[in-house]
Amino acid sequence: MSEVRLFYHKDNVIRISRSIEFLKTNPIKNFLWIDLNNVDEEIENELEDYLKIYIQEEEEMIEIEMSSRYIETYDSLVVNFNFLRPNFDKELVSFILKNNILITVRDEDLTSFQETVKKISANPRNYPTGYHVFVALLETRVEVDADMIEEMTQKITTLSNSLSMEEADEELLMEIKDLQEKTMMLRENIIEKQRAVSSMLKSELINRELHGKLTIIVKDINSLLEHIKFSFDRLDYLQDTFLGFVNIEQNKIIKIFTIISVIFMPPTLIASIYGMNFAIMPELQWEYGYIVAIVFMLASSGGILVYFKRKRWL
Repeated sequence: MSEVRLFYHKDNVIRISRSIEFLKTNPIKNFLWIDLNNVDEEIENELEDYLKIYIQEEEEMIEIEMSSRYIETYDSLVVNFNFLRPNFDKELVSFILKNNILITVRDEDLTSFQETVKKISANPRNYPTGYHVFVALLETRVEVDADMIEEMTQKITTLSNSLSMEEADEELLMEIKDLQEKTMMLRENIIEKQRAVSSMLKSELINRELHGKLTIIVKDINSLLEHIKFSFDRLDYLQDTFLGFVNIEQNKIIKIFTIISVIFMPPTLIASIYGMNFAIMPELQWEYGYIVAIVFMLASSGGILVYFKRKRWL
């Protein structure tokens, strides 16, 4: 759904307008946040001309270089993030800060934006500028990431408790692989935020009063990275356990075939000897030769079984 929201101060309350014309007819200093959600290119161009900013194209936002993710000039700041959705799809979000106004550009509804709107509506005095809103969005996003990591941890725990010799199949291995990929996506996404927030702490555009909150965000991010590392180690352990179960099952099968082969080797040898076509073989004319040969076969097989049981190989 296409939507434009203009957040502005009035009578100690943060109000919302959805008209670009309202922006042009009111003092710019009253505005703190302009949120563009899946808007047309015409609206973006109109805002670019009026605010003297540059809204990047999607191709520019997805560049992996830090120079494309974090851009700082003498009077503006541009930060691009990939926000992970609950299904782990990536949503590109661009943050532009200029003249104490935050401009956000996105294409989808995001939980972190909804929660931040609730926060600034509840305590409008805590958000005098767009920089404060930006920090609040980062705080909320880190909280969402923490919830995703917690949910991932619960899935890993459930998987670990259900892992057994009987459940070790291809479907379980694919589930472990899927969790590993999602864990890596979370890690990459959080490291991306860590780099950006660290750069913001060095910026002269960020108010000193926000440095404390940014420092806490960095600490929270580091804590999340530790949790992700632990989760990834657990998944590696589960994968090793899975492969161990598979090896045990394979060894059991190989063991069974080996024992069967060994048991039938002596009878096969006896049958082979008396299956020779030599003219002179004394036992061929013996009345009990057939019965004795069968007894030898059974006795050799039985002796091997007894030996294996005493050695506890069976």
